[in-house]
Amino acid sequence: MRNYVQPGASLDLVAPAGGVVSGQGFMVGGFFAVASTDAAEGKPVVGTLEGVFELPKRLSQTFASGGAVSWDVAAKRCDGPGSGKYPIGGAVEVAGNTASTVIVRLNGTTTSAA
Repeated sequence: MRNYVQPGASLDLVAPAGGVVSGQGFMVGGFFAVASTDAAEGKPVVGTLEGVFELPKRLSQTFASGGAVSWDVAAKRCDGPGSGKYPIGGAVEVAGNTASTVIVRLNGTTTSAA
């Protein structure tokens, strides 16, 4: 195939306002990605769009296994679905209200705020 470009699980993106650190989730347009390295604002960074990641979450939020997970851009953490939140995937396992992280299988598709 002469029109094949790349697999697409990771993309070269530009770090958003405030930059990113390796392992941090971030949004660029409709893409939610996890940074593979540290990058200052406006600098190139490889973002991974697919896979399973342990990400920070709002402490009072609970997730059931398979439950929908959204991203809160302002707080830079996972939250439940809601207005202004970006759906990014599903919880792989239960995350209670005292857990600081949730394990998420990323959807790997573009998303928009609910």
